[in-house]
Formats: sequence, structure tokens, C-alpha cells
Amino acid sequence: MKTSTRKIGDYENEVTVEYDAAELEKAKQRACKQLAEHASIPGFRKGKVPPILILEQHLGKGVVLEEAQDILIRQAANDVINEMKIVPVTEMKPKVISIEDGKEFKFTLTFTPYPEVKLGDYKGLEVEQVVEPVTDENIDEQIEALRNHHANMVDAPEGAKVADGDFITLDFVGTVDGEKFEGGEGKDYPLEIGSHRFIGDFEEQLIGLKIGDEKDVKVTFPEDYHVKELADKPAVFHCKIDSIKHKELPELDAEFVKKVSKFETLDDFKADIRKNMEANAKRRAIEKQQEDVVQKAVENMTVDVPPVMIEERIDQLIDELDVRLQSQGMKLEQYMSVSGMDMDAMRETYREAAKRDVLTEILLDEVARIEDIKADNQEVNYEIAYLASLYRTTPKQIVKVLNENRQISNVVANVRRRKVMQFIVENMAKGADAEKIETEPAKVDEKKSDKTKNSK
Repeated sequence: MKTSTRKIGDYENEVTVEYDAAELEKAKQRACKQLAEHASIPGFRKGKVPPILILEQHLGKGVVLEEAQDILIRQAANDVINEMKIVPVTEMKPKVISIEDGKEFKFTLTFTPYPEVKLGDYKGLEVEQVVEPVTDENIDEQIEALRNHHANMVDAPEGAKVADGDFITLDFVGTVDGEKFEGGEGKDYPLEIGSHRFIGDFEEQLIGLKIGDEKDVKVTFPEDYHVKELADKPAVFHCKIDSIKHKELPELDAEFVKKVSKFETLDDFKADIRKNMEANAKRRAIEKQQEDVVQKAVENMTVDVPPVMIEERIDQLIDELDVRLQSQGMKLEQYMSVSGMDMDAMRETYREAAKRDVLTEILLDEVARIEDIKADNQEVNYEIAYLASLYRTTPKQIVKVLNENRQISNVVANVRRRKVMQFIVENMAKGADAEKIETEPAKVDEKKSDKTKNSK
């Protein structure tokens, strides 16, 4: 096999591969063996390899040559990765230049390689740990949120007007340039005033109306609205209020305290809320310090990230959103409709987060390589057991699913990256008040862990 490499643009590589006629002939022999396993040829037992000429007559000359071509392309892709010691971040795309019996087979493999990375300082970094104080106002807000959670919805008295926070039902018909449009009509539609589920100041314009009142609400669709025909267009919604419900908050007394907690008095309840909020503030401060020190190491790193890595990460983030929405009984298309975004706009909202994720992973993987940080079997088994508890299944089933989807390597990478994060945090500058983070996601049953190990 002969190879030559050239760069295409800023990020892609193209490897030209040449196999001589003898190597192509050997690949055809291998192709015959593979094809004979599934072919039924008169005069030959199934699996018995007939001469190439007979197989070509039965299946077609092009079939054997195409199978040989695929064999050599797969072989070349593996050899290029191993011999050139590259890590492709995209699939290798083959393109045949020439293939003919008795002559050389020539083709190209195009791919994006993993970028070159130059680490800066990642040890001895200093990041302050800032714990936000818990105020009386914070405690009052927490209690108010609890009261709202336990509030009753009651019909508004006769003559009551729509107010911020009310729950209403309404009929509406929307028009643009005097014409109705798809999706612009609703009957007995439930709406919380102040939720901003509708575009612009739609909800605010309903404040002050009574049951039975009608009003033309005028709004303008956003420029990036997912329905292109409506984007940046002024619209009129003729609305009628069908019902109004107010929130009735429970009294803040001993009875309420007993209902929502194990305490008898409001003072004891507030003291417990303060204790929990202070613990959460401390935890957030530790997590923020860890994020900041890793981000500082990322900023010290030099790397030119291929755009395809960011696009793939955006795909993952949107897939994760889709799964979360489905668990809540909503489809991604419905979410985009409510939020007024099309797919292009949604991808842009995730771009910065995706870039940050990719840069962080590059940093952690490079530090792992330099510091020889690995994930051992026990740590991986803990991770699998944690996933099993999360999805309410067995470690053996998680391993089966991971193997089927070729995701075991991702689990190992996640464990290793957490260890690297701990390494960076533990090697912060003295006096930076760094606190150890847990590399094991959860305490799990050792027996389950052993079973997982045996199932791998």
C-alpha cells in the first residue's frame, strides 16, 4: 500500500491510497470467500468457495470487484489510523479514482483529524471560592415559592379583572393582513398571565379585561420566527375571555408549617431552610470554583477546533433536549413552535455551550494523556451501576445497551475526564481553598458492581 497525504482547506486531510494489481487480486480471493458464504451456486455446497470465474458468472463481475474494493478500503482506513497515528473526528469518506482487473486500485480517504493541542498552565492555578450569603429575603422567597406550590386555584369573583399571575381560558383568532393563518386560532385555550408563552406583550394586553370581554391584541412576530411566512409580520388576535382563576395562597402559620415540613414552628422551619440554603450555596461555590479553574486551563490552551466537532456537539445537545421533552410529554417541534424558533435558530442558541463543551473535553483528554490518567475497571463499574440505578434497570442490561450502541468508550471517557477535573482542582495553587470532588457518581452495591464486571 502506498499513501500520500495533503491538506484540504483548514481542517480536512485527504489520503491517496494505491494498491498494486497483486494486492487487488488477493482482495478478490477474500471477497470470493465472503460472498460464497451467502451465495447458493449450482454444483457447489453453500460456503464452498468456487473459482473466481464461476462466481463472477453467477453473481456478476462487478459484485466481486466491489466486494474486494470495500475490503481494501476498510483495510486502508485502519492502516492509515494505526501507521499515521491519527485520530479522525469524522468518518473517512472514500472516493474511488480507478479500479480495474490486472491494474492498480487507487482511491482517496477524506476526513477531519483530531486537532493539534498545545497546553498552557493547568497546575498551580488560583481561583477564589465565593460563597453567596443567604439573606432573610432569600428565605422569604423560598417560603413564598412553597406557598405558591400549595396554592389553590379558585374562580375569580363576578366582575373581577384579569391580573398578572391569573390563569385564564380564552378564545382567539389571529390574522395577518386581514387573513387567518394556520395555528392562529384557539378555543378555551388555557394561559397563565405572565408566563410569556405568547409572543411580544400579548398577555399584558389582556390585563384588566373581565369574563366575556373581547379585545383586539396587536403584536408583531419575531424576525426569527420559525414560520418564515409570519416572521416580522404584524398580527391582530381577536380575543374573548372565557374564565378567570386566581391563586389562593395558604396562610403562613403553624398549620402550613406542619403540612410542608416536620417542624412545629415557623422559626424552626426558617432555621432549617437557612441551613439547607447555606449548604447549597457552599456546594454551588465549590462547583463554580471547579468550573472556573478548568475554564482557566482551557483559556491557557491553544487549539484550533474543527467546526464539525462543534456541530456534532450541538446535535448531541438537541438530542438530549428532545429526550427531556419527550419525558415531559412534549415533542421538539411543539417546543420550537412555542419558543418561536426554527432549527437554525435553536442550533445558534446552543453554539457557545457546544464550543465550551468541546474545548473542555479536549483539555481534559490532553491532560489525561500527559499525566497518564486512566479510568480503572472498578470506577467504570461504579459508573455503570450508577446509570443502572438512574434508569431503574440492571448493570448487565446497561452494558448490553452500551455495547449495542458502541457507547462503552464514552462511559470510560466520562470517568477519566472527571478524574482529570479532580486532578486539576487538587493541583490548584496553595491557599486556593480547593475541595475534593467526587469521582464516583454514587454509592452503589458492591455485589452489583461485581456482576457488572463479570458481564463486561
